[in-house]
Formats: sequence, structure tokens, C-alpha cells
Amino acid sequence: MSEAKFRTLARKVRNQIELGHYKESSKLPTHRALAKEYGTTPMTAAKAYQLLAEQGHIESHVGRGSFVKKDASLKHVIRSRHDQNEWNFSILQPCLGEHLDSLNTELKDCFSNINDPALFGYIEETGDRTHKDAGKTWMSHYGLDIDEPEQVLLTNGAQHALSTLIQCYSEPGDNIAVEALTYPGILSIIQSLGRHSIEVEMDDKGMCPKALKKACREQAPAVVIVIPSHQNPTTITMPKARREALAKVINKEQLWLIEDDLYAFLNDEKIEPICNLSKDRGFYVSSLSKAISPGIRCGYIKTPTSQTERLASFIRTSIWLTAPLMFEFASRLIQSKKAFEYASLQKRIAESRQKIAADVLNEFTLTSQASSYHIWLTLPDGLQARDFVTVAKDKGLIISSGQFFSHTQGESSVRLSLMAIADENRFVEGLNALKSLLQDSVRT
Repeated sequence: MSEAKFRTLARKVRNQIELGHYKESSKLPTHRALAKEYGTTPMTAAKAYQLLAEQGHIESHVGRGSFVKKDASLKHVIRSRHDQNEWNFSILQPCLGEHLDSLNTELKDCFSNINDPALFGYIEETGDRTHKDAGKTWMSHYGLDIDEPEQVLLTNGAQHALSTLIQCYSEPGDNIAVEALTYPGILSIIQSLGRHSIEVEMDDKGMCPKALKKACREQAPAVVIVIPSHQNPTTITMPKARREALAKVINKEQLWLIEDDLYAFLNDEKIEPICNLSKDRGFYVSSLSKAISPGIRCGYIKTPTSQTERLASFIRTSIWLTAPLMFEFASRLIQSKKAFEYASLQKRIAESRQKIAADVLNEFTLTSQASSYHIWLTLPDGLQARDFVTVAKDKGLIISSGQFFSHTQGESSVRLSLMAIADENRFVEGLNALKSLLQDSVRT
């Protein structure tokens, strides 16, 4: 069987799905019918369906056939719009109620005092050295080793950083190793760029080194992406020993590492990043979105010394440079230490919210950490995440199905963000509504 044939067929079926020829939740043709329609064999059709299932476009059931999956695009996973009639437990962001006035004052003060004309024009080398130095200060504060500010490259947030790195260090058709449950933004980037995600087994300490080694030998991924702190969605923070073990595999197998460490500020103490242990292969990604505000689209990549110019050139080619004015604001927050004060405040709020959630939802199975922004909730026996999320939405509860975080897992779990609802009374009200819905679902 030609690999090209089944991949070509899969692409044609996916195009038909995207064009609306095959509707959401509709049943797809049988293997034999699809093969007849496209002039190929049932075995090729079966292989094409298998690939589409692995990529998350369809789902197959023995005896029932194959069906188009419901839309799992980011707009359905994450709801950022605030509605006074809803409780948004979907999006992971800082709790903006506490420091919004202070942040607004800082922003006004910054932009009323900018007198450097260079910030209004083009800046060479993909960003001002002062802004790179601020990024160095931010990441170093949480344990990253950086020799020179020139190793810091600026991006329009972490999502842009991830997309840039995947494009620069892999080719269409390449395999990208990810945690078995991971942030849907990563899966979306991989899919949209024509790469394939490989789900690597996890345990209670994070990605398993032996499983990564096996994936390298069997599927030869070009890149591995890891979220080492307060992992999204499981909340796992890798201990030092696990990070060391992963670094050994990455170094031996000559993988490119993308360490997505946006939540390092929530750790109780510094934990050495994997990139410190894999300096020649690791790219460390950070931003201010989770610690301060998503509206500050300021991301940072710490690069291996040997890769700085290559990646800088790629960024320069694609966007020329990030917005200097926003990085000036971010840099002033970092230099004045305000950024670290805001981050510490968010950590305290997260700790308080975790205690409240643990108390309200104490009869259910939760995976969390004392300062995580979210909770991974295992649904009671008999409940399916997709069905429960739909019922919850009808009650005004916006939550994220576990199936959005994996092509093969998460059917019985949901992720709950604890920070998007700014008002604490409203937050508690929402948790109690969720508790009641869970109890009612069990009874019925």
C-alpha cells in the first residue's frame, strides 16, 4: 500500500469536511464506498480514516462506522467573551479584577513618558537590546540560565513563539512529540502547519522519558514540546529528577526541545528548567500573558547560542519585528519589579481559589496543585465529557472538555479554570452551580 495514496485520500476527505460536504457529527461513507468513490482500495480507505482519527478530524466506532468530530477549534475550547449570565471556567488567564486599575495607571504613565523616537520606527536585530535584557531578567528570575541578552528573541506572545519554532525546526509531514494530554493551542498549530502530533505517555510526574525514547526510535519526531510547570491541563509540575531524565533522552536522541514554561511563576521555589540541562537543543518559551495580562502580547524565546541568528532571521522574514511600544511597557514593568509583584499577586489568588474549589467540590476526584490556575476534574462514572460540557453550557457553565486536549484521551475529564471569573462571590456561585449539576447527573 502506498503511503502517499492514503495520505492523499485523507487530505481529500478532510477538505470535504472543511468545505461542509460532510457535516459535523455526520456519518462518513464506509471503507468500500469511499474506495469506490475515489477509485482506490478499501484498505487504503481504512488507512486514510485511521490517519484522520489520529489527527482528530473523525472518530470511528466498531460496528457503527466513522463520524465527523464536532468542531474542536480553539474558539470552542476557550471562551474569552464575558457574559454576566454565564460562569466562564474555560479560559486560563490572570484574575484581572485585583490589579486592573494599577495596570491601567502603569500603562498611562508609560505612554505619556515615551520620548525615544526609535520606538516608533523599525528596530534592527528583531528588537531593542533593552527589551531583550528585560526578557532575560524575567526568565532568569524563575531559574533559567541565560548568558547574553542576544539569546533572547521577542515574539507576539507564546502562541507566536510556538508556531515560529515549529515552522523553523520541522518540515510539513514531520512528527512532533507532545504530552499525551496537552494544551489544544499546541495541537492546533501542529495540525494547521501540516505536522503530526505524537502523544507521549505521562504519569504523575509528567512526560515519561522511556516513552519519549520509544517514540524517538519508532516515529522519529523532529521536535518535542513539554509544559514542565502546572501542566495544561493536568496541573502536573515535573520534579527535578524527571526534568534531568528527559534532558538525557533529548540530548542523546538529538531532538529539538520546546519548553513552554509560562506557569513557572506559580512554583513555590525555582525548579531548574530542562533547557538548563539541554542548552544546545532547548528553546525556552515565556511570556507575560498568564502572569499579568493576555493583552500584553509580549513573548520571549531563549535560544541556544548556535541557533540565535537562524531563528532571528526567521522572525525577521515573517513579521520583521514585534511591536516596540508594547515591549517598552513590558520592560518597564519588569525593570521596576512591578511585573514580579503582579505575578506574586496572581499566585496568591490562585492559592485562594484552589482552596475554595477543593472545599466546594470535595466529593469529586480532582487533580490540582496548591497554586495552579486550573483543576483537572474526573467526571463520575457514566458521564462523558462531551455530553456533560453540552449540558453545562445550557446551564450557563462554560467548561473545557478533556477531549480537546488529546486525540485519544480525556473522554471522562474536564478542565476548570479558576481565574477567569474576577468576582469571588460570582466564582463561588458558579462552583456551587457546577457541583449541583454534577450531583444531578450522577443521580440521573
